[in-house]
Amino acid sequence: MASVEIRDVRKAYGATAVIHGVDVDIQDGEFVVLVGPSGCGKSTLLRMIAGLENITGGEILIGGRVVNDVPPKERDIAMVFQNYALYPHMTVYDNMGFSLKLRKADKSEIESRVAKAADILGLKPLLDRYPRQLSGGQRQRVAMGRAIVRDPQVFLFDEPLSNLDAKLRVAMRTEIKELHQRLKTTTVYVTHDQIEAMTMADKIVVMHDGIVEQIGAPLELYDRPGNMFVAGFIGSPAMNFVRGKLGSNGSSSVFTSDAGLSLPVAKAPANSEGKPVVLGVRPEHLTAVGDGSPVNVVVVEPMGSETQIVAKTGNQELICLFRDRVMPSPGDTIKVNCNPNLVHLFDPDSGKTLAA
Repeated sequence: MASVEIRDVRKAYGATAVIHGVDVDIQDGEFVVLVGPSGCGKSTLLRMIAGLENITGGEILIGGRVVNDVPPKERDIAMVFQNYALYPHMTVYDNMGFSLKLRKADKSEIESRVAKAADILGLKPLLDRYPRQLSGGQRQRVAMGRAIVRDPQVFLFDEPLSNLDAKLRVAMRTEIKELHQRLKTTTVYVTHDQIEAMTMADKIVVMHDGIVEQIGAPLELYDRPGNMFVAGFIGSPAMNFVRGKLGSNGSSSVFTSDAGLSLPVAKAPANSEGKPVVLGVRPEHLTAVGDGSPVNVVVVEPMGSETQIVAKTGNQELICLFRDRVMPSPGDTIKVNCNPNLVHLFDPDSGKTLAA
């Protein structure tokens, strides 16, 4: 196991820069998820850690050693790819033991390591099968097993679950987290799925357009996003953003949107009264109450344990997620409110969070 240090790392293809000076410290044994939309540079950064992409600038250290010019096979890492990358002509056993065979390891060592990994991943009954005889989830387990037998300092996962169906993705998510808890190997995991990031990570690195927007624990990013991008990306359904102004109602602050939506605010920034702001409120933090602000129901989506409602106030769309079984009809008017301590205020120009 080892730490991974990413220091002012840059990547350019000719004149086109795609990574713009990224700094990330990953502690020994930590599970870190790089998350962001497609094209944000997260997979490129992972491939640079692996040595599959050259670094234009900066340094990457694994276990305190600068590895910029170290070949991938000498970095003591193991990578699990999105498409499994299994050898179709080899059995599960041979796929898992192939890297050890290349190292000229003893047959007894190969058998021992493959058996241990197969036991951890429930692959023992499948060792004589070929990849074509396996389901997607089983193939992904084999790819993980091949990484485990190498006993690397660092595991690298590049969107390993994106080819699986929704139910299997949830199951494999749990398996990977359990695997990390058992092996405690430093893990860097890339995904565009923020739910995967929230449920699996010790620490999340949110990337956008080749830069790091924010780094923190999952609930830290959920509760205290640093800007509108992070606030809108972390959390499902996404946070609502409404433009308007801050005012006062006696001793308390009130936000009023351009369309007349009125919501309470616990702590307003100094000298902000009358100034334009963007209010952010998560769908699950809105409540349907008799003394709230009226909105028009557009779509009702009952989901059993909760009800999602798409509403409008003027031209502004508002997503509401009610835990109670609220069942209005499209076209109805309902009144919504929120806990004033759970709203977020952002600067409309920079998008940064406004501190009270």
